[in-house]
Amino acid sequence: MARETPLAAVHRALGAKLVDFAGWAMPVRYGSETAEHLAVRTAAGLFDLSHMGEVVVSGPEAARALDRALVGRASAIGVGRARYSMLCAEDGGVLDDLVVYRLDQDRFFVVANAANADAVAAELTSRAAGFDAEVHDASAEWALVAVQGPRSAEVLAATSDADVAALRYYAVVEARLAGHEVLLARTGYTGEDGFEVYCGPDAAEDVWAALAAAGGPLGLVPAGLSCRDTLRLEAGMPLYGHELTRETTPFEAGLGRVVVFGKPDGFVGEQALARRRDEGPAAVLVGLVAEGKRSPRAGQAVVDPTSGEAVGTVTSGSPSPSLGSPIAMAHVPVALAEPGTRLEVDVRGSRVPAQVVALPFYTRAS
Repeated sequence: MARETPLAAVHRALGAKLVDFAGWAMPVRYGSETAEHLAVRTAAGLFDLSHMGEVVVSGPEAARALDRALVGRASAIGVGRARYSMLCAEDGGVLDDLVVYRLDQDRFFVVANAANADAVAAELTSRAAGFDAEVHDASAEWALVAVQGPRSAEVLAATSDADVAALRYYAVVEARLAGHEVLLARTGYTGEDGFEVYCGPDAAEDVWAALAAAGGPLGLVPAGLSCRDTLRLEAGMPLYGHELTRETTPFEAGLGRVVVFGKPDGFVGEQALARRRDEGPAAVLVGLVAEGKRSPRAGQAVVDPTSGEAVGTVTSGSPSPSLGSPIAMAHVPVALAEPGTRLEVDVRGSRVPAQVVALPFYTRAS
């Protein structure tokens, strides 16, 4: 039976359609997923992300332990800041992509994808052996509510005591919201300005209610996983299990920039990733805009129209509410990755013409 978040009763009261996602009963939509998507692009959306995993790494050598465990340099993160990183296997395959927050000099807060949360906690524990650091799986101690969209700062300014205007992108502060102590981070997964509020499970309903009340007059709506997926796809953001997998390295996803070589203690997977960096990936991630109304979907073949041969695979695809066209991300050979290249996608037996475009598909106005 799927686990429930602390906001399960709220979702039912709002009429959400719940689905099993990574072992959790999660709201996929409350009404129209297109309306929810467009609300996030024009005003704000309110998301329950309490299924995510949280791991605390603390101690005098916490930074060194994370430098060894992850492909990035956790020791270079300033207190109160965050950084995107990845946990890779010895062969360079991605085990999960993560956000790492540095709460103080010797305490880090690592956020993992729900499906990988247990594995991430176990792997970090194993990799911290030999360092003066403690790894604690704190997932049960946190709920997570996100507000995303161009009016999200107004919502948080009205509900928290934080100096929201001064909070930079990928920064985190302790704050009070709805009478509760929370961690407030200016982070997100939609391509819009936005905030993530980490709170105790018992505080989740109060936090949600306060944000919904303040945001309602501004156009905020509850938003489910379906629009979260189309939002991140438009923004060219990878999803674990699609653009990132155990069989791919950061370089296939165009994310080699997050890999830091030459750290004092090295890192797990460094030799394999150095080889991939030097050799170059055989395939790279590109954006595709398809003609017509039929949308490519994950797993469908990308075809070279000149040879008629399958040359790649769609990793994610969907109609784009913002662009009005079907879009997709796909792994294709480097020789076919140049924007403007004409390809086709085998959509249930029919060849749909598509053109390679640079990622992201959508960039918010600054």
